[in-house]
Amino acid sequence: MPSKLRSSSLLPRLLLLSLLLLLFYSLILLRRPFTSNLASPPPCDLFSGKWVFNPETPKPLYDETCPFHRNAWNCLRNKRDNMDVINSWRWVPNGCGLRRIDPTRFLKRMRNKNVGFVGDSLNENFLVSFLCILRVADPSAVKWKKKKAWRGAYFPKFNVTVAYHRAVLLSKYQWQPKSSAEANQDGVKGTYRVDVDVPANEWINVTSFYDVLIFNSGHWWGYDKFPKESPLVFYRKGKPINPPLDILQGFEVVLQHMVSYIQREVPAKTLKLWRLQSPRHFYGGDWNQNGSCLLDKPLEENQLDLWFDPRNNGVNKEARRINQIIKNELQTSNIKLLDLTYLSEFRADAHPAIWLGKQDAVAIWGQDCMHWCLPGVPDTWVDILSELILTNLKTE
Repeated sequence: MPSKLRSSSLLPRLLLLSLLLLLFYSLILLRRPFTSNLASPPPCDLFSGKWVFNPETPKPLYDETCPFHRNAWNCLRNKRDNMDVINSWRWVPNGCGLRRIDPTRFLKRMRNKNVGFVGDSLNENFLVSFLCILRVADPSAVKWKKKKAWRGAYFPKFNVTVAYHRAVLLSKYQWQPKSSAEANQDGVKGTYRVDVDVPANEWINVTSFYDVLIFNSGHWWGYDKFPKESPLVFYRKGKPINPPLDILQGFEVVLQHMVSYIQREVPAKTLKLWRLQSPRHFYGGDWNQNGSCLLDKPLEENQLDLWFDPRNNGVNKEARRINQIIKNELQTSNIKLLDLTYLSEFRADAHPAIWLGKQDAVAIWGQDCMHWCLPGVPDTWVDILSELILTNLKTE
């Protein structure tokens, strides 16, 4: 009889305890933010951070023997000073780490897919780094220049193609010379006709081939490339634009049309990225004014505005100015920004400079403070790009 009394009095206590526990956990859950629509936490900002020097940094994944090198950027073969130091700096994003690309993992995930770069030689610089890194996972890779590609490679083990289409203005443009008599009158030798609404032939019909496309433009949009004796003249629907546009106005209009074309014609499933400007590091003058970049370490953060802020009117101001135009235009598009500018602004130490592989190159062209040594900074670009590509593949 006493045991029955104990069990009957225990039951209400257990029920009361259960109700209290249920109430407690309900209150905890109600205080948590509602996150059921988030598949995973958002990735950190890979574009903000700092360069950290570490002599123990693993060696680059490739060397001067990579068959996809371009001679002027092959700083190991050209005996550039401090290559070990250049490649001992690692980019560390704020609040997270950046993994070095695993070429085998990347190509496995990209099996039967293709990656295309469209733009100027800075995208080619990017591509060469990418090809040399990926070749580590497939040494049987062969050069690939189909579909009007300027340079590329096919990786047969994974059925992956990675290629570059040279289109420095993105729009179609062509030289229209004047007769010698006309040229003598005003000093203008001819004009470059730019059809702002017509993509360049090199990429107009190939976008459906690629699963990932990385665009860029900007380095050719300056008066050093198109001086007053051979200016750009802008056409729309086959007729000259009036009043005539200056070079930056022309860039804006070209950008509007090219972004519209990409949005309209490139398949929705294609991952589209736009690489913002790769900064130049000319000191003491522009490339054709004896500008130099013989520096032995990255810039400090407090030096960046002195080099790159357009308000200072220095020779390297173009990157940020062009970037602002691009950012404004891409705001309403589904093209993702690949903002490699800030991390690259620090690396004044990592250009080919005078080590160009040809005896008279500096005398003819000046130092190269625009492109990057390979291996070098573009390898970090590849680490970031591969991370973004694989992250976006997860969310498909």
